[in-house]
Amino acid sequence: MSASTIRRFIFEGLDIRGAIVHLGDAWEQMQAGRDYQPTVAQLLGETAAVTALIAGQLKQPGRLTLQLRGNGPIQLLVMDCNEALQMRGMARSNPVVLPAPVQELLGAHQGGQLLMSLDLPTARQPYQSYVPMVGDSIAQIFEHYLEQSEQQPSRLFTTASPRAAVCLFLQKLPQADQHDPDGWHRITQLAATVKPAELLELDAETLLGRLFHEEIEARGIRIYDPQTVVYHCPEDWEKVRDMIRSLGREDAETIVAEHGEILIRDDICNRDYRFSPEDVAALFDDYAGRSIH
Repeated sequence: MSASTIRRFIFEGLDIRGAIVHLGDAWEQMQAGRDYQPTVAQLLGETAAVTALIAGQLKQPGRLTLQLRGNGPIQLLVMDCNEALQMRGMARSNPVVLPAPVQELLGAHQGGQLLMSLDLPTARQPYQSYVPMVGDSIAQIFEHYLEQSEQQPSRLFTTASPRAAVCLFLQKLPQADQHDPDGWHRITQLAATVKPAELLELDAETLLGRLFHEEIEARGIRIYDPQTVVYHCPEDWEKVRDMIRSLGREDAETIVAEHGEILIRDDICNRDYRFSPEDVAALFDDYAGRSIH
């Protein structure tokens, strides 16, 4: 498995910044045991790479959640990432999803939306924003979102395979036209020549050198140290136990009587938590015992 990193860079003298996100091991772990169809995995992988890019800009502890929701064959793409670049995510779709335009796959014309939620420990409730899904690709949908939220022209180039999910990001900063009125046009035209195989197979330095050789020769480029991205979906039995306790003993025992157990499904981490009748009884007995003391 290849590493999962974000490499940020800035073109010297142009006031244009960028980043290359390459998710290797984190992306493979996210797909494990899911049996996603290729079309679903492609869009989920591209969304994962963009989510890591945006979460990597968090300046304080927090959790970013991005959801693409609609009424198409793919009903949900959700990604969750914190400031430490610990991420997880999942897709929900029809049993069979055939290749089709992205707008159709996601049901963008049927009320589909991109929801961004940012949960900060310092805030009383998460900050949320909804925008329509505008664009014919995951890259275009997020370009539109970034231009709305950051008020700066941005370009994204994304792709995904079973082994990697990648995003090349470029953003025009406020002083760019003063440095070089044609700079943004040149850089984006060069970036648009990138091939999916180059994104998937080349390291950051090689890819940037291949795409922007003359610009780098003329002005230089500053490439920053990599930030590591990890897949993070630990078991949390105590949280699930608290959830069952919150039902109350009577309701919990009613569920056990009807179903023979309590089953809590954690979709985003692809994990089941099962509680037998004995587990449930012990859970409330232990809690009562602790409460007495």
